[in-house]
Amino acid sequence: MLVFLVYPTAYSLVRSLFDARGDEFVGLGNYATAFSDDRTLVALRNNVIWVVVAPTLVTSIGLVLAVLIEKVRWATAFRLVMFMPLAISLVASGIVFRLVYDEDPDRGLVNAVAVSVHDSFAHASPFPGVRPREGGGLVAAPDGSMVTTAQIGRDAVLALPLTGYDPADLPPRTSAAVPAEPGAGVRGLIWLDVGGADDRPGRLDAGERGMPGVAVEVLADDRVVATVTTGDDGRFTAPDLAPGSYALRLPASNFAEPFRGLTWLGPALITPVIISAWLWVMAGFAMTLIAAGLAAIPRDAQEAARVDGATEWQVFRRVTVPLLSPVLVVVLVTLVINVLKVFDLVFVIAPGSAQEEANVLALQMWQVSFGSGGGDQGLGSALAVLLFLLVGPAMLFNVRRFKAERS
Repeated sequence: MLVFLVYPTAYSLVRSLFDARGDEFVGLGNYATAFSDDRTLVALRNNVIWVVVAPTLVTSIGLVLAVLIEKVRWATAFRLVMFMPLAISLVASGIVFRLVYDEDPDRGLVNAVAVSVHDSFAHASPFPGVRPREGGGLVAAPDGSMVTTAQIGRDAVLALPLTGYDPADLPPRTSAAVPAEPGAGVRGLIWLDVGGADDRPGRLDAGERGMPGVAVEVLADDRVVATVTTGDDGRFTAPDLAPGSYALRLPASNFAEPFRGLTWLGPALITPVIISAWLWVMAGFAMTLIAAGLAAIPRDAQEAARVDGATEWQVFRRVTVPLLSPVLVVVLVTLVINVLKVFDLVFVIAPGSAQEEANVLALQMWQVSFGSGGGDQGLGSALAVLLFLLVGPAMLFNVRRFKAERS
C-alpha cells in the first residue's frame, strides 16, 4: 500500500506543484494551465459525456439481459458469451472495433452493412466518376450534372463524348456507338471517348461504344420539358418539341460516386463509436453482477404481484427494479469509476486525425507527460490529481456502501 499507492499519490501531488523539469516551484500554475488549455477542456467535456451516457446504457442493457436470460434455455452459455469480451484486453478490443468501423466497406463490417442496406433502396449511378471530354460540348456544373455549352434548336443533332470510365465496366448490353441521324426532335449520341495512340479527342473513333441508360433532360429556361434515356448504342431522341432554344443536361444521378458508408472514425462520430465498443466490453460485466443480485432477491414478492394481476412489465418496473436498486447503484458507480479512467479504447480506436476530438482526461494526461512533444510531467501530474479528485467520490461511495452491506 505504501509503495504502490500512498507514495505515488503523494509524489504526484507534490510534482504537480513544480514546472516541467521539476526544478522550479510554480504552485497552482499547472492547474491554471490545465483549465486554460483547449485540449484539456475537450477532454473534460468528453469525460462528462462518457459519465452521463455510458454507465447508464450499460447498466440498462445489463438489467434487461439479466432479466431475459432467466426466461431462456442455455442461460449459462449465454452468460458465458456475453461475459467473454471482458476477458479480452481493451487494446485487442480497440483493434477489433477499429476494423469494424473501418471506412472501407470491403474491410469495415458496419459500412459493409450500411452500403448493402442503402443499395437495396437506392440504385447506384450507372457511370460513377465520368466527366465531360474537353471540347466535346459539355461542361460540368457545380451540382455534379453536365450541361451543353451552347443553346440548341428543336431539331439539333449532337455528339457528346464522355471520359473517365473504364470500358471494361460498361454494361454487357452495350453496343458500338452509332452517330445520330437528323430527324424530328433533338437527337444525339453519348459515347465513351477512349484515349489512345489513335484517339481523336471529341470525335467518334472505331471500336468506341455508346453509354446506355444515361438520363438526358431537355431544358427550356431552366425548366425540364422532356426526359429521355440513351439506348444500348448511346443514342437518344427527344421528339415533339415546340420551336425555341433549348439546352441539354445530364443529371448528376448518372455520375454520382457510389455510397461507401459513413466516416465513423472521423471527428463527428468518434466518441459514440468508442462508447459503443465499451458497451460491448462491459455489458457482460453488468449483466453478471445484476443476475447475481436478481438470484438473491425473494421471489414471493414477484409471485404475489402476478397473483394480484400485475403484468410482467409492471412486475419488472414496480417489484424487480426496486428490489435490485442496491445492486444497480453499485454497478452504476463502478462503471462511472471505469469510464473516468478510460484510456486504452480511445488511444487505439481514434486515428490521429480524430484523437483530439475523442480525447479524455486519462489520454490527455499521458500525452502531456509522455506523448510526442510532451514531457511536461508537472502538468501531467496536475491532470492526474484532477482525475483522482473526479474518481475519488465515486470510489468512496462504493467503499462505504460495501462496508454498510457487510455490517
